[in-house]
Amino acid sequence: MHEAEAEALGLRCVCRLIDLARLGLGPEALPELLTAAERMGFTGLNITFPCKQTIIPLLDELSDEARALGAVNTVVLREGRRIGHNTDCSGFAEGFRRLLPDAPLGHVVQLGAGGAGSAVAEAMLTMGTARLSLFDMDPSRAASVAQALCGRHGAGRAEAGTDLTAAMAAADGLVHATPTGTAAHPGLPLPAELLHSRLWVAEVVYFPLETELLRAAHALGCRTAHGGGMAVFQAAHAFRLFTGIEPDAERMQAHFTALERSAGLG
Repeated sequence: MHEAEAEALGLRCVCRLIDLARLGLGPEALPELLTAAERMGFTGLNITFPCKQTIIPLLDELSDEARALGAVNTVVLREGRRIGHNTDCSGFAEGFRRLLPDAPLGHVVQLGAGGAGSAVAEAMLTMGTARLSLFDMDPSRAASVAQALCGRHGAGRAEAGTDLTAAMAAADGLVHATPTGTAAHPGLPLPAELLHSRLWVAEVVYFPLETELLRAAHALGCRTAHGGGMAVFQAAHAFRLFTGIEPDAERMQAHFTALERSAGLG
C-alpha cells in the first residue's frame, strides 16, 4: 500500500518485509534490526505482533498516544532518533465507523488486551462505548489495560471480564483483537455457541479478510466489520508520519482490496 500510494503521489518509496518468523528470530533480535535499519537509511518501520510492546525500551521518544497505550506500531527514524507512534487506535476507529455505522455501544466484549488490543480498546471508549469487558489469556494484562482505560475515560468504563459466557449473552458487540484466525493461528477465538444474532462483530485480523469468526457471525446474521479497515487506515496515518504528506485513504483502500483479491484472501 505504501509503495502504490507513493507512486501515485510522484514519490519513490521502497518497503521491505522483515519477517521474524521466516528469519527464525524473536523479539530479542529487535536491537540489532533497529540498528541495521538506521544504518541502511530506513525512514521508518511498521511494527506488528509480537513486538508492539517489547520495542518501546529501544526507542528515544514516544508520541502521547503511544505512551498512553503502551504500544507502538510505527517507528519514525529521523535525525538519529527513534520515535514511536501508534496509528492502530485511529486506524481501527476510522474503519469501524465506516463498516459499522450506528452500531450500539452500550456493552462491548473485547478479546485480547495486548499491543493491538490496548489500541482497539482505547478506540472503542473514544467512540462512546459505555462498558467494555476485556478478556485475555493473561488476566492480569486485561486488568492492567482496564485500569488504565478507566483512568483516562472514567471509572467503570472498562473492566477485566471474568465470565465470558455471561458477558457475551448481554453484549451488544464483540471486538476480536488476538492473532487467532490468521494463517499461523487458525480457528475461532471463542466457542461458536457464544455468538448470537443480536451481536455485531468487529475483527482486527485482515489476512484472510473473512476469518472463521466472521464466517460464523455471518451465518447467524450478525453485522460485521473485517480487519481491512484498520489495516488501511493505520497504514494511511503511518504514511503521513513517514513522509509528511497526506495520502489518499480511498485510493489506499482500493489498492488493499485489489491485493486481497489477487491473493485470493478476500
